[in-house]
Amino acid sequence: QVQLVESGGGLVQAGGSLRLSCAASGRTFSNYAMGWFRQAPGKEREFVAVISKIGGSTSYANSVKGRFTISRDNAKNTVYLQMNSLKPEDTAVYYCAAESTGWGPRLFRATEYDYWGQGTQVTVSS
Repeated sequence: QVQLVESGGGLVQAGGSLRLSCAASGRTFSNYAMGWFRQAPGKEREFVAVISKIGGSTSYANSVKGRFTISRDNAKNTVYLQMNSLKPEDTAVYYCAAESTGWGPRLFRATEYDYWGQGTQVTVSS
C-alpha cells in the first residue's frame, strides 16, 4: 500500500502561482511513476502531468504545458506541481497518483494508477 497526501491548494488570483505537494508513505517511493490529475465540477478527471520513477522523464497536458512543472524528491518521498500563470479554468480538485509498472502514454489515463490521494482544492479567481 502507498498512502498519498496532497497539500498546497488554495485560492489565488488569475496570473498567480501555487505549489502543490504530495507526500507518500508506505512502499518505496522511487518504485512509482507519479501523476497529477484534476477534476472540475461536472467534468471527468483529467491528466495534468506525470514524472518517471527517478524523475528523468516528464510529460504534460497541452493545457498546462509551459505553465506547470512537475518534480520529485525521492529522498523526501514527495512529488510537486509548481503552477504558474494560473487561469480560472485551472480551478479544480487536484489529485496525485502513483503507478508502479512502467512508463508511456498510458500514464495519461487515470485508470492506470494504483493509488490516489484525497485531493486538494485549487480555485483561481478572475
